[in-house]
Amino acid sequence: MSAADADSNAGDADDAEAGAASGTTDEAPGLYVESTIIMTTVRVVAPFILTFALFIMFHGADTPGGGFQGGVIAGSVVMMLAFAYGIDSTRQWLDVRVVAALASGGVFVFAGIGLGTMALGGQFLEYAEYDALFGHAIKYAIELVELGIGAIVAAVAIGLFFLLASGFDQTAEEDPS
Repeated sequence: MSAADADSNAGDADDAEAGAASGTTDEAPGLYVESTIIMTTVRVVAPFILTFALFIMFHGADTPGGGFQGGVIAGSVVMMLAFAYGIDSTRQWLDVRVVAALASGGVFVFAGIGLGTMALGGQFLEYAEYDALFGHAIKYAIELVELGIGAIVAAVAIGLFFLLASGFDQTAEEDPS
């Protein structure tokens, strides 16, 4: 470290002490730092990771993977966007209603496929009952169930991420009645 660098660092420390003494600082505390490299990388990589998540979900019946693994990967795309663009802006972009709709849609798909087999005279998720309706129905029913599970897992992962990102310093207001 040169003498000029030491003088510069000492000047920065003096400025920070002066700002702290007067109650004003130039830097606001926070975890988000905007980086053009990270933002561009995430923008390029995110569609490929989401495509990989869908691939894992669609091939869950035939190969290792499935709805849970694909859902976690899909949820991690939103987390990656939050790390690149900021948690608050990602939370504004992906409204809580969208996350809730994703979770409830997954539950409805799963329950719909399962109850549909019961309506056709079989047991819950007995895919063979759909074969009477059209060919390859078993494969399509399994794929829909995998997508439903993936939607549920992605929504839970995103919801937990946003919940943990909001912090624990907020106190819950109690109802006085």
